[in-house]
Amino acid sequence: MLLLAGCSAASSPPPNNRIVSTNPCLDAILVELVPPARIAAISHYSQDPRSSSMPVARARRFRATSGTADEVIARKPGLVLASSFTPAATLSAYRRLGLKVATYGTAATIADNRAQIREIAKEIGAEEQGEALVARIDRAVVEAAPPDARRPSALLWLGGSNLVNGQGTLIGEMTERAGFRNASADYGVRFTGTLPLEFVVARPPDVVMTPERADRANEEARRISLRLRALRASTRIASFPPELFYCGGPTIVPAMQRLAAIRRGLS
Repeated sequence: MLLLAGCSAASSPPPNNRIVSTNPCLDAILVELVPPARIAAISHYSQDPRSSSMPVARARRFRATSGTADEVIARKPGLVLASSFTPAATLSAYRRLGLKVATYGTAATIADNRAQIREIAKEIGAEEQGEALVARIDRAVVEAAPPDARRPSALLWLGGSNLVNGQGTLIGEMTERAGFRNASADYGVRFTGTLPLEFVVARPPDVVMTPERADRANEEARRISLRLRALRASTRIASFPPELFYCGGPTIVPAMQRLAAIRRGLS
């Protein structure tokens, strides 16, 4: 009987605990919570410097998909992590073929990010790692708190599209937690909106933070360079790396560190 029981156990297939993520913000959380062997694929966005929220070299250690049902199904995951904005037909295709799917929306506050990390960690059986990540985020927020009551005005500005981030956004909350006053309200912008350069130059904040890089040899980069030159004549410009702009999760840690460094530079 013991021998037969042993044969039965040995012949049982191991549980499929491999995961595919189809969203770059979920990618960034996933790689922090589980070992690489559990990651069947991440989204192609994370392997593109223009949209990644993690070091691209790290992202390129994993297979990537464009999120089509065929690609994801081919990876044979036990679980698919997807954005709530994923087309309904794609989600239906996953489920129709027996894949387990968990969908997540955009976490727009630090508190929402904590809750989402814990929800994902529970789903994938990585609660301890999830709590460790939440603790890192909380520590980064505390360490970035300003040493005084000054609130220099700051504007996060995307020069290529004239977009600014206002209050009611994650980056807006992080900016305020780091001791800045979000200047977007001075121009009547809430959430994310368009703000032409002329308005910023006419009424400049104490600092403009931009993820734009003006060192690329193309026409758009030259236009951005000219815009940044106009801004430098009226206010301070601080680099805010593009990989810190798009997502929360573990990205909150380096984002808070960068914001704190910018504020220290204004002293």
